[in-house]
Amino acid sequence: MDFLSATLDRVKPSPTVALTGLVATLKASGRDIIGLGAGEPDFPTPAHIAEAGKRAIDAGKTRYTAVDGIAELKDAVRAKFARENSLSYDASEVTVSSGGKQVLYNALMATLNPGDEVIIPAPYWVSYPDMVRLAGGTPVILETRVETGFRITPEQLDRAITPRTKWLIFNSPSNPTGAGYAPQALKAITDVLERHAHVWVMSDDMYEHIAFEGFEFRTPAQVAPALFDRTLTVNGVSKAYAMTGWRIGYAGGPAHLIGAMRKIQSQSTSNPCAISQWAAVEALNGPQDYIATSLAAFQRRRDLVVAGLNAADGITCPVPDGAFYVYPSVAGCLGKRSAGGALIETDEDFCRALLEEHGVAVVFGGAFGVSPAFRVSYAAADEVLAEALSRIQAFASGLT
Repeated sequence: MDFLSATLDRVKPSPTVALTGLVATLKASGRDIIGLGAGEPDFPTPAHIAEAGKRAIDAGKTRYTAVDGIAELKDAVRAKFARENSLSYDASEVTVSSGGKQVLYNALMATLNPGDEVIIPAPYWVSYPDMVRLAGGTPVILETRVETGFRITPEQLDRAITPRTKWLIFNSPSNPTGAGYAPQALKAITDVLERHAHVWVMSDDMYEHIAFEGFEFRTPAQVAPALFDRTLTVNGVSKAYAMTGWRIGYAGGPAHLIGAMRKIQSQSTSNPCAISQWAAVEALNGPQDYIATSLAAFQRRRDLVVAGLNAADGITCPVPDGAFYVYPSVAGCLGKRSAGGALIETDEDFCRALLEEHGVAVVFGGAFGVSPAFRVSYAAADEVLAEALSRIQAFASGLT
């Protein structure tokens, strides 16, 4: 009798987490590795936010809290949604968890039954399909292409909806492509959803504040108020405030859904870190200058990386609307052999040979559901990115 749960057969480990671990191991062994796989800002947490965490420790605010967040943080979240998204929530309609991933997981665990379908546009964040499977649901993947800006079309969405569809997971700007839905394009999607009253929307807005010049961010419930009562609007402090390790995500949604998610959390992790919650209060309520400063740096890095990748033989890289990722195609590199002798038949072959021969770690496109491509996280110093681009160009020019 197998000791392990059959549930494990439905999922695989996160490729991005695995790559981060591999990079750490290679660096520890003495290899000169540039890791461009991790999706976290390289900037320090702003000082006023870190100080709020220290004050919480000094004040003894280190005890258990309410399961899904202290009242002060829920109020800060409510104020943020009203101020930035024109969304009004009661305290009973807000939840706080240990990162945005737990928010999503709680919602799926609280709502999915065997046979329920969840529509996921691809390329997708690697965890979406596996979280759906863990919760007993069935991922329905809608593949997009660079020709459509890595966006699903209204017609594509309408065709994918069935009586079993429970959720659409929506992510704009997107991980891994950086593609975003401008207000008009988003309205075309929400118009479809309004016609299908049984479908709920899980809007992952984690990269809301990393949206570049020319792109105007909107969230679905803001564009389509008719969807408010069946939308879970998810966000967090990780990306916008360089607080990935603090692990605070939050969401607004209907009270009965939030209550069900609280029940799940009460029997898994209970409350998020108390110290992190007080730091998150300061992040949301305090000075917001950091966001504009970091955004300018990310836009500069985006332009550097896009130009550098497009200068590499066989690689084409579209310009993203936001986030801090690019998703270049390596179609022009397939069928060739590297200078080190590796045959490049897939994007995974490309990424493995790039790591082994030139010490640059990126994530292969197959992990995100669309190949042949790879994801670069440009949340790294300019000089590090410049060196990585030089190595990628050298690797690509050596393919024959």
